[in-house]
Amino acid sequence: MARRPTPTDAEPTTGLAHIADLIRETVPPLHRAGIPFVAVPAAIALAGRKHGWIRTPATVAALATAAFFRHPSRVPPNAPGVVVAPADGQVALVDHAAPPAELGLGDTPRPRVSIFLSVFDVHVQRIPAAGKVEAIEYRSGSFVSADLPEASDANERNSMLIRTDDGAELAVVQIAGLLARRIVCDARPGDQVTLGDTYGLIRFGSRVDLYLPEGTRPLVSVGQRAVGAETVLAQLK
Repeated sequence: MARRPTPTDAEPTTGLAHIADLIRETVPPLHRAGIPFVAVPAAIALAGRKHGWIRTPATVAALATAAFFRHPSRVPPNAPGVVVAPADGQVALVDHAAPPAELGLGDTPRPRVSIFLSVFDVHVQRIPAAGKVEAIEYRSGSFVSADLPEASDANERNSMLIRTDDGAELAVVQIAGLLARRIVCDARPGDQVTLGDTYGLIRFGSRVDLYLPEGTRPLVSVGQRAVGAETVLAQLK
């Protein structure tokens, strides 16, 4: 007859599982776009493990790159009509501006919230409101510092138009920054998108602009820190 496990027998397994859960909650996963950038210095560190002058800088580079491409889980608010931050970072602008011309929304200024992402921020982008992707337009440009107002017009950008189930139109624009050289957008026209889902990434310093429907009042202020998928930027009528 098999011996029944005692509480003492179960403690090591339970303890290890709990520690594993804590590690998963504390250390965010890596966005797949960052895997090659982390793998190269990690491989160099492994190959040069017997030589500190190779191992140490390569390890530091791998860890720093992994931190940049981190992809933490987020819990969007459970409330109808909310618009959440499409990115982590500092609110750089709260004003009115015409949306990107390539989206065909006209030149009437709309409420705009701009979020600046430093190299220390999470760089994945999130869906600000559930709905259908109506259009995605890429435009090449320059690479001035993303915290400057003129970056919205001058810099390389990728613009996405979302129409909610209630018919509201929002434009979310990924803007390359001074160090950014690659905009990743996984969404496609016709996709049904969910509030807070990850849809893209900008590599190494950037900005995300969100254009709200006319008459919408932003609920954030310049200088405020935004958490992607969780900070409420506006409430749609």
